[in-house]
Amino acid sequence: METSRLARLLVAALGGLSLALGVTGFAHADPTPGEIEKQIDDKWNTIEPLVEQHNQLKLQLASNQAKVKQLNDQIAPLKAQVDAAFDKVSAFAVMQYKTGRVSKLDAMLTTGSPDTFVDQMLLLNMVAKDEQSKIRDVITAKQQYEELKAPIDKLVAEQATQEKSLASQETQINADIKNLQDMRMQAYGTGAGTGALAPVACPQQYDGSPGAKAAQFACKQIGKRYVWATEGPNTFDCSGLTMWSWKQVGVTYLRHYTMWQYEDTKRVSRSDLKPGDLVFFYPDKHHVGLYVGNGWMVHAPNPSKPVQMKKIDEEPISGYGRVA
Repeated sequence: METSRLARLLVAALGGLSLALGVTGFAHADPTPGEIEKQIDDKWNTIEPLVEQHNQLKLQLASNQAKVKQLNDQIAPLKAQVDAAFDKVSAFAVMQYKTGRVSKLDAMLTTGSPDTFVDQMLLLNMVAKDEQSKIRDVITAKQQYEELKAPIDKLVAEQATQEKSLASQETQINADIKNLQDMRMQAYGTGAGTGALAPVACPQQYDGSPGAKAAQFACKQIGKRYVWATEGPNTFDCSGLTMWSWKQVGVTYLRHYTMWQYEDTKRVSRSDLKPGDLVFFYPDKHHVGLYVGNGWMVHAPNPSKPVQMKKIDEEPISGYGRVA
């Protein structure tokens, strides 16, 4: 009897404890808009470096393809000279065929070795010395071209492979972006979000310098959509916005990649910042904004937010750059 009573008391006590734990131990509050904003920013900081790497590879690929085209244009006259020189020794080719000694000519044509070819000519005494010299020069030039072109071809092939790899990741990037947009929708619904896109007047009172004009162009883009790997005029990513804004005032050497924009600009101190200067963020400098004065910048933040103003101190600064 006593044992049964104790059991009932124990069950009741455990039940009360479980209820208490259910209320205090497992209660879960929905994240606040501020917490969701931080989640969005943290997630984007894992995606944006890949976006900037994509921009870099596109530029490198285009540059090397242009180099190959230039080399091909340069070698065209040399190829014509080689063809003409080979025509002059057609009699030699016929003789080689008739005597069954095609291998020597094949070796010359395939290896392009000037020493091998001229040695054969000397041994067989088929061409005059001046022709030997001309042929040597032409084949040497052809060999030099091929040696110069080979590493570029290899690099272009490697980068094309990398570009293909990045393209295959595009679906995942876009899926991650959709997730960010859904998170923002969860926080704000169809509302504007955490505040005005331009919390202060933009532009401020500027002089007529190129930097001030670039800042004004950047300010006019406030509200436009972020789309990765774009450079205006209707959508931007971060380095696309800074490049485009400066391009409007005639500066064309900024490249669509944050790290190269850092290399393209002159180092300045925080105290010397002027409108139009670039502000870089994070150790790998995967984000950049355009300074507009009084501690504010215009930047293209991420796909869940349009181009907007922001205090530069709200992100980890890693450097400043002045466009000459």
